[in-house]
Amino acid sequence: MNTRLDAILADAVPRVCSAAVTLIAVNGSVAAASVAGELVRYAGADGTPAAQRPPARRDSIFDLASISKLFTTAVLLRLAEEGRLDLDEPVTRHVPASDGRITPRHLLTHTAGLPATRRIDLELPDADAATRMAAMLETPVVHPVGGPYLYSDVGMVMAGRIAEVAGAAPLDVLVRTRVTEVLGLADTGYRPASPARVAATEWKPERPGPGCVRGEVHDETAYALGGVAGHAGVFATAGDLLAFGEALRRGGGPMLSGESVAEMTRDQGAEGAPFRHGLGVRLGDPSVVGSLDGAYGHSGFTGTSLVVDPARRLTVVLLTNAVHPVRGRDGIGRLRHAVAAEALRAADLDL
Repeated sequence: MNTRLDAILADAVPRVCSAAVTLIAVNGSVAAASVAGELVRYAGADGTPAAQRPPARRDSIFDLASISKLFTTAVLLRLAEEGRLDLDEPVTRHVPASDGRITPRHLLTHTAGLPATRRIDLELPDADAATRMAAMLETPVVHPVGGPYLYSDVGMVMAGRIAEVAGAAPLDVLVRTRVTEVLGLADTGYRPASPARVAATEWKPERPGPGCVRGEVHDETAYALGGVAGHAGVFATAGDLLAFGEALRRGGGPMLSGESVAEMTRDQGAEGAPFRHGLGVRLGDPSVVGSLDGAYGHSGFTGTSLVVDPARRLTVVLLTNAVHPVRGRDGIGRLRHAVAAEALRAADLDL
């Protein structure tokens, strides 16, 4: 029990999100944990209460949104270890692309010159997932290849497809065989089998079924691509995500080699970024790591974040559904900072 962490979540729920789970591990052991709220609170965008409002639990499952990019990165690095691809080869070796100068490294550092996003569901409303993916891979470059930095979901979609071609398997299978099975993450993956444990996200009247989205990916592009994409679509519990972060903190084993994790967390020199950037991860981004300067990690649009601080032996997970029932709710940044401050306190107490 951690009364300070409980108070932080109590202040945020339901103002910022309807459900929140946070775990703080110091030197591999959970030093603080807290759970608050309800997996479903609203029936629609107008704030009408849901008929059934199951409580959030420590083993509840959340849509990780862009934290999925770290799983795609891990798969690509593992495939590079296996000799199936090279981070500095042209992506045209594996997939069609608008510019043969683009490499997987460009994609993982958001310096490929590709646009931030592409609403392929609106462009091709009647197409199947395969047709939409083919169109995504042909997205033209709109900025110089090699920089400056431009955060791009399109680039990470391409990265996921490269993994599929190089690994000769669908991305969800690659994430399972190269990451989740290796680490024993039983509740992590694309397209969760049981929505009963999943936190609801946004009200989307264009989706089939009543109520807010629950148990399927929130991101529109990932949904249009069948629920599996390189930039979004992975769901996980806080415990599983903590184990993933701990694997990175400890040097990667058995998921990745220490050399791969060192390269992943090395400043790749992405010019124009408001923070230093590794492969797939943000280094010292204050919007993600808060007061944990020197840490690395990623956040997700749904209200999630993973922070790894090797120097302080810390791994911090915050899972919320801050887009329930609508996006744009205020306060997720302050919540991340408050949790980071409590993690810093936990690390200091452990010294």
